[in-house]
Order: sequence, then structure tokens, then C-alpha cells
Amino acid sequence: MIRFTHTADIHFGMENYGKIDPKTGVHTRLLDFNRALSFCIDYAIKEKVDFFLFSGDAYKTAHPSPTQQKMLLQCFLRLYKAHIPVVIIVGNHDNALSFGKANSLELFGDLPLDGFYVIAKPTTLTLQTTNGPVQIVGIPWPTRNAISISDKHMQKSAGEITEYISHAVVHIIKDAALKLDPTIPAVLAGHLTVSNGIFSGSEKRAIYGTDPIFLPSQLAIQPFDYVALGHLHRYQNLNPNGYPAIIYSGSIERIDFGERKETKGFCIVSIPEKNKASHEFIPTPSRPFIQIEVTIEPGKPQTEQLIAAISTYDITDAVVKIIYHVPDDQKDSVDLKAVQHACARAMHIVGIIPIRKVVARERRIGAAKVTMELPELLTIYFDNKPELTNKKEALIEKTLQLLDECRTEQECAE
Repeated sequence: MIRFTHTADIHFGMENYGKIDPKTGVHTRLLDFNRALSFCIDYAIKEKVDFFLFSGDAYKTAHPSPTQQKMLLQCFLRLYKAHIPVVIIVGNHDNALSFGKANSLELFGDLPLDGFYVIAKPTTLTLQTTNGPVQIVGIPWPTRNAISISDKHMQKSAGEITEYISHAVVHIIKDAALKLDPTIPAVLAGHLTVSNGIFSGSEKRAIYGTDPIFLPSQLAIQPFDYVALGHLHRYQNLNPNGYPAIIYSGSIERIDFGERKETKGFCIVSIPEKNKASHEFIPTPSRPFIQIEVTIEPGKPQTEQLIAAISTYDITDAVVKIIYHVPDDQKDSVDLKAVQHACARAMHIVGIIPIRKVVARERRIGAAKVTMELPELLTIYFDNKPELTNKKEALIEKTLQLLDECRTEQECAE
């Protein structure tokens, strides 16, 4: 029986919340992601899996720090020492934007060590394991660099190029599938966007329209026994009633508050025989993200209401965000220091954020009335603040981004 670990979206370098750990000098969020990956590797070694499949996005950017690279190398070398082959699919975060530059995972393929397989272009690999051979068709993130600079496509729009890439990748997958041995277990591994996939938090903000999109029917084809994907951060099976399963293992740790309700982890896949694959989702230890939302009741002390709400949560070592809605006719009288003290057990407080209804205001210009939207209101506000002139655009962009995030989290809560 072939057994392997399927994981993805490690995202070392995602340090949007947290602080520098005084004992190690390393950011606490990097330590969180390292802990989750170490748990995954511990499990793989304990279970003596036949290989370890990583479906892309090792880092936040294609230019990881030496510390981030060292941590990832240390983790993967543990698999090498346990004689577990590592198959690495290059993801979009691993690819440099400029043509000709190396991807951030390329060094693993250049190590003078057997057992590391870095797939940076569509590749079919037959891996000889202790329990028999397995065929792996690897599809990295479909980069635009090579196709965009071709004279054949110079006059095409971005949308046309994206559509062309989608069709080209589908053809590559079909062609690779036809060349596989139908009697040997086969896995399709890729860093791709599937049309019915559910996006998490920050991913929702600018994915559609820029990613090549694939249909489940274009991936769940014979003779594949399992489709192992990376890119979307939520664990999900996009072919629950068919074979093979199309699985996003999800990220191993929470990226932002849009993922606060999601369980993070990886998959253990078993193929006892051809056409009999199954998988199990294994949760990883992940940092709690807790959002506390309070609607202030008129006539009662505001600070006490927030502290009472905080006391109903176990915020120990959590990343905490507090949102409170202030009645339109009341002044915000919350004692921020008292609220921060009530959150002393938390690892990090993202913010204590007051919310008031955004009301479109009207002002007269001569005899005409003009209804102003939020961007225009912000522009007028900052125009009247000379000391903020140099920061106006950045502040407006950040404000609109925060509003977008709040709306996204409200959608997730619903």
C-alpha cells in the first residue's frame, strides 16, 4: 500500500500579526508556521510514509530571508534523514515576477542529495518507493512569463493570455494522463485554481480574473487516483461524489482573520491498490485567531461592556481583534488601556476598533446637492489636514482596505 503526506501553503514569512520572540529573536508567527510544519513532518516520520508531497507556496514571497530558508531546509532535511522522498511543486508565491530569475525552491533540486524532486515545469515522475512505484504528474503554478514575451501573444490582452494558459495546461494534463501506466497508482499534483474552490479571507480580494481557472472535470480524469492541490487555504474536497478526490489540503496555519474559523492541517493519503485511494485530514496545532465583536448598549459603561465580552473567551496566547459598534448618538468613551489590560493573556492584539455607521453626507454646491461616497469623504477630510498631505493616498488606501476586510469577515460570519 502506498501512503504519503499531502501538504501545501506553508507561507513562511507571513508575519502580519505578532511580535519578536525575546528568547529566539524570531517573529512569533514564523515560529507558529514552523511549529505546524514540524508537526506535519513528525507525523510523516512516525507513520513512515512513502513520500512527502508539497503542493506549493513555501514562503510569503519569492525572496525569503535567510532565517526562513534555514528553517524550511532544516524541516525538509529531517525527511531526507528518515529516507522519505520529498516532491516539491513550485507555487505562485515561490516564483519571481521577473523572467529568468530562480524560484525560491530551486535550491532543493540543486542539492547533491537524492530524494528531493522540485517540479518547476510540467513533469511526469515515476517514484520508486519501498511499497512500489507511484506516478506523479506535477503541474506548477502556470506562469505567464514564457508565454507573455512570445511574439505570437504580444497583442493579446491579459484575459486572453490567461485563457490561453488554462487551455494549454489542460492539454498538458490530458497528454500526460494518456502516457501513464494504468496499472500503477497515479497522482496529479498541482498549484492551481479550481472553479468551484472556496477561497479564504485575504484570498477573496483579487483572485478571479487573474488566475487561470480549471474545472473539476478537467482534473479528475483517469488514470489518476488522487489530485493533490495547493493554492487555496481551506481544506476541501472538490469532487466528493466522484473519483478521484480533488483535495486542497489548505494552509498549515492561519494567515489572517478570514481563516479564523477554519481548521488547519494536512492530509495522509492511502492507495492500497489501483482505484482505491482514500485520505484523512490531520489537524495541525495552530494559533487561535479570536474576533470579539460587541454592540455597545446605550446607558451602560462602554468599557465594562467590552471587558465583560472579553471574559467569555479563552484568549490565552491568541491573536485578538476587538470590534465594537458605537451608537450614533453616543460618544466613544472606551478606556483603551483598561481593555488592553483585560487582554493581557493574549499573544497579540491586532486592534480595538470602533465602528460607526458610514453615512453618506450631502453638501450643497450652489443649488445642487451632491451625495458623497466614502472615498470622496476621505479625500475631502485629508485635504483639510495639511500635515497629512504626503500620506493622504496611503491612508485612504489603507482605510478602504480595512473596510474591505471587515466586510469580508462579516460575510464569513454569516
